Amino acid sequence: MKQPMIFKALSLSVLTAFSLLAGGAVAADKEVTFAHQDMVTPLRVLMDEGTIEKETGYKINWRKFGGGGDVVRAMASGDVQIGEAGSSPIATAASQGMDIQLFWILDDIANAEQLVARNGTNINSVADLKGKTVATPFVSTAHYQLIFALTDAGVNPKDVKILNMRPPEVAAAWERGDIDATFIWDPVLGKAKQNGKVIVSAGELSQKGRATFDGIMVDRKWAEANKPFLIKLVRLIAQKDAEYKAKAEVWSADSPQAKAIAKLTGAAPADVPGSLAAYRFLSLDEQASPAWLGGGAVKALADTAQFLKEQGRIQALAPDYAKFVTDEYVKAAK
Repeated sequence: MKQPMIFKALSLSVLTAFSLLAGGAVAADKEVTFAHQDMVTPLRVLMDEGTIEKETGYKINWRKFGGGGDVVRAMASGDVQIGEAGSSPIATAASQGMDIQLFWILDDIANAEQLVARNGTNINSVADLKGKTVATPFVSTAHYQLIFALTDAGVNPKDVKILNMRPPEVAAAWERGDIDATFIWDPVLGKAKQNGKVIVSAGELSQKGRATFDGIMVDRKWAEANKPFLIKLVRLIAQKDAEYKAKAEVWSADSPQAKAIAKLTGAAPADVPGSLAAYRFLSLDEQASPAWLGGGAVKALADTAQFLKEQGRIQALAPDYAKFVTDEYVKAAK
C-alpha cells in the first residue's frame, strides 16, 4: 500500500527529531567538569587557549577551587569528574574509599611550597613557631609538610596555632597582619615573601623522605567510559610542559603565556617565571617510570596516608593504594 504524502512527511519529521535527540545525547556525553586550583603550571595556558576542547571535542566546565580538600569533596559529591589536588588530599580521598585514580603528576612540588615567616616576628627556625599563629589550607600538601616540619623539629603541633585558610584567605590575613607565618604556594607565596623570609621549603623536607606533588585524579567509572579523552589530555599537557622546558626564557613576564597563567591563577605576571621555575614538570617517560606512576606515587600516597592517620587527620588506611594510581593513560599517550 502506498504511503500518503502527509504520513511520509510526519515519518521524516519524527526520524529527524529522533536523530537530533540522539545527536544531542552524544554531545551531552562529551562533557566534563574539571576542578582546578591556582598552581602556576603550563596547563593554564592550554586552558586559556581552549586547546583541550578543540582537540577532544569535549565541552569542559572549568571550576576553580581554593584547595585540594574542596576538590575532593566536589568529586565525592559527583559534581566533578576530574580534579587537581596535592598528594595529601589525594591520599585522603583514597583512604576514604573514593573511587578515584591518580593518572597524571601535574608537578613535583620541589621548592614551590615554602614556610614563610613575617618580618619582625622573631621566627628564624621551625622551632620558633611554638606559640605563633600559622595559616595553611588543611589537608593540603603544604599542611602535610608543615606538620612534618614541626614534628621533625621537635615541636608539638598543638603548641602552634594552626589556622585552616584557603589561599585567598591567607593572603588577606597576611595583609592584615593577623598571622605570623604561612606554609603556602604561589601566587600567595610571592606576596608573603615581599615582607617575610623563607624558613624551610617543601623541597628540603622532601629530601627527608616526605616528597609531595600535585596530581590530577579522575572518577574511575567516568575514566573507563572516556579513555580517548584522557589519553589526549595527558598528551596535550605533556606537549605544553615540554614546550615550557625547552624554552623557559620565552615564557617571560610580558609573554602571552605568563599573562594567561596570571589571569587564571591570580599571580602577577612578573612572578610567573619564578613560580614556574620552582616546580618540576615530568615528561611522559618520567610519568610512567617506577619513580612516579609506575610505583613511586603509590608509595608516596601510602606514606602520606600513614602520616595523616598518625596525626588524626584520617581515621583509617586503605588496604592497597595501588588501585588508586594508574599509568595506563600516559603509556597510551607515548
